[in-house]
Amino acid sequence: MRHLIIADIHGNSEALEAVLVRARAEGYDEALVLGDLVGYGAGPNEVVDAVRELTPDSKVIRGNHDKVVADLEDGWNFNSVALAAAQWTRRNLTPENLEYVVNLRTGPVTTATGLVICHGSPLDEDEYLLSVDQAIRIFKVHPHALTFFGHTHIPSLFVDDGDKVSVAVVEGEHAAVPIERGVRYLVNPGSVGQPRDQDPRAAFVIYDGEADEVHWRRVEYDVERAQRRIREAGLPPILANRLAVGV
Repeated sequence: MRHLIIADIHGNSEALEAVLVRARAEGYDEALVLGDLVGYGAGPNEVVDAVRELTPDSKVIRGNHDKVVADLEDGWNFNSVALAAAQWTRRNLTPENLEYVVNLRTGPVTTATGLVICHGSPLDEDEYLLSVDQAIRIFKVHPHALTFFGHTHIPSLFVDDGDKVSVAVVEGEHAAVPIERGVRYLVNPGSVGQPRDQDPRAAFVIYDGEADEVHWRRVEYDVERAQRRIREAGLPPILANRLAVGV
């Protein structure tokens, strides 16, 4: 089975459209969505509509921005820009799409094939998983071989080979990692809608279960249109500006 794995779309419908076009061309059987469908971007309804139309067996979990947009949390820890975007999104989602966001599942979730998906980490959906020390703590209590996480917006992976835990940031348009037996992995596909690794292209992963390989991809999308829509919506200008530089 081939899985499309996407995270942190953040209301960027232009980026999601480009990702889905590329992913469909490559082929996949099931989509796994790691949260933060909305927040920041000006196309939240298009994003939620597209996610709802993914394959019937797709798994979709919530992120921290989804929770604030859904009014499940008040955003006390958001900066003013993020909070303004969440409030705008709540006002502009259709009732049906807002209900969908309200009812998103909490991670971690385990698929029928044994993959685990979460937003922040398997231990805390809001944790920013960035360091080897964090990964060591997770691997001590999280026995699963292959876990996909988002939240940091950085394509990366942590590997526990039994002797040590290592980390790598994934760069470039194409990258692939074979999944070895007896080794455990925490894999971040990067962000579809707001990359933060100084590469503005939308990021995603295809996991080929038959070949047991994780493939990272980057795709160009219409950044200028996404920026224009943000500005026209009256959202904070920084949300448009940062898309061009991937920060």
